[in-house]
Amino acid sequence: MLIINGRILTMTGTDYEKGYLYSKGKIIKDVGNMEEFPESIREHCQKDQDQVLDVQGAWVMPGLIDAHCHVGIAEEKWGAIGDDCNEMTTPVTPQIRALDGINPMDPAFHDAIQAGITSLMTGPGSSNVVGGQSVFMKVQGRCLDEMVVKAPAAMKIAFGENPKVNYGDKDKMPGSRMAIAGMLREELYRACQYEEQKKRGNINPGEEDFRMECWIPVLRGEIPLKAHVHRADDILTAIRIAKEFKLDMTLDHCTEGHLIAEEIAESGFPAIVGPDLTSRSKIEVKNMSFKTAGVLERAGVKTAIMTDHPVSLIQYLPLCAGLSVKQGLSMEGGLRAVTLHAAEICGTADRVGSLEPGKDADIAVFSGNPMELFTRTLYTIINGNITFQNASYSQPAGQQVL
Repeated sequence: MLIINGRILTMTGTDYEKGYLYSKGKIIKDVGNMEEFPESIREHCQKDQDQVLDVQGAWVMPGLIDAHCHVGIAEEKWGAIGDDCNEMTTPVTPQIRALDGINPMDPAFHDAIQAGITSLMTGPGSSNVVGGQSVFMKVQGRCLDEMVVKAPAAMKIAFGENPKVNYGDKDKMPGSRMAIAGMLREELYRACQYEEQKKRGNINPGEEDFRMECWIPVLRGEIPLKAHVHRADDILTAIRIAKEFKLDMTLDHCTEGHLIAEEIAESGFPAIVGPDLTSRSKIEVKNMSFKTAGVLERAGVKTAIMTDHPVSLIQYLPLCAGLSVKQGLSMEGGLRAVTLHAAEICGTADRVGSLEPGKDADIAVFSGNPMELFTRTLYTIINGNITFQNASYSQPAGQQVL
């Protein structure tokens, strides 16, 4: 496929006002200025009858990324029947995998495609102290295993009201913030002991502890803790524990992050901010504001934007980024918060998040800035294939020759 005459925003710092993008199969092969369009690509397109899209000045960007949602695991249409987000029978469940609960037929995947979103991080909710393993995946497909980019991609943990209320009301631990932190420390301590015994060869094949095995990628720094944190004190508790055990972590929601931006910056942990396009439904989100992302950006915190779908709907991801820009996030920061920064925070920037040779051909073509309300998605391309074309757009998607 060849896209020509587009405003190419690579998200790497190099953009082209009138550029081209050439992909072969599932991979981006070349990006550049139309003035320097290679004759070799022209010859390839003519020889192979490659598809050519003349997008006539439209914005060509990496497919958008939602760094935190529950698409496919909390189906918005089916209530309790379609909700596989939380296992609320025991508070520590690292062995649970979102991969085993996602329904690829959830209509939200199609909503994502129509919004120019090509991949997302979905996973367990925040009812448990340890909720289980998240997965980073593409949004197009029928077979989940073929949609996966990285699994496991993170280990979900939660602080604050959710685990406290869900179990305290059942007269079970945790009934306090102290208990949440204590239970997480105990679990991590056991996991560290287990890993040490395994390193020493004291655990024989066939004698592995299935639950403890799930912590090995976290302890080795292969995947981060994905910490549900709203209130400032919960954010700082998460940072304290992650530092104690020398673990990577993302600060998800980070609702009061603007109140402690310098401390978060000093920690070195990135933030995934949102969902701000919803009501202040509980006490710990009383200071929710679209200004949070901008304050964190100015403090030097790498920041992504989330929808937390179905809390706010997946298709409003670019709108959430735009509202954050309106409240102080830079324009570049808003675009990167749903592309490159989201990919980097999710540990998948080697494949998605920017338009560079060698990366997946996940591309979104917009009539203008996707963060503006009246902008239309013209094309969504995943793995080099058009998965959505706006019916009102005049450019045909058929086979053409230069």
